[in-house]
Amino acid sequence: MHKNCMMNSDINRVLGELGHTDRLCIGDCGLPVPAGVEKIDLALKKGIPGFWDVLEAVAENMLVEQVTVAEEMKLHCPELLEKIRRYFGTAVELRFVSHAQLKKETQCCKAIVRTGEMTPYANIILTAACLF
Repeated sequence: MHKNCMMNSDINRVLGELGHTDRLCIGDCGLPVPAGVEKIDLALKKGIPGFWDVLEAVAENMLVEQVTVAEEMKLHCPELLEKIRRYFGTAVELRFVSHAQLKKETQCCKAIVRTGEMTPYANIILTAACLF
C-alpha cells in the first residue's frame, strides 16, 4: 500500500504489490535471506546505508499497522528501539519475538531489504495496513 514516492525501483515495486497484512523486512547486513524470498540489496559498505535511513524512507511510503522486532533489541540496542517507538507511536502495534523467531518469520515476507547496518538485531518486519 503506497503512500508517497520511493526512488528505489525494486522497493517501489514491492510496496505497490503489498496487500493488507503482507510483510516487508528491513535487515542489517548479517540477516539471512530465506530461499524464495526476494532480497533487495542496498548495502554498499559497512554502515551504508544505515538501518534507520532505510526504515524511515520505506515507512514514509508504506501504510504500516504492525512492526515486529527482536526481543533482544531491548538489551542490545535500546536507543534504536526507542527511536522506533517514537517514530511509529501508538497507532502502530509494536510486537516482540525472539531473534530466532524473527528470522523464521522472514520466510513469510514479500521481500527483505538488506542495509549496510552493522548493529546487532537492527532488523524489523513491517506489516502492511489497509487503506480503508
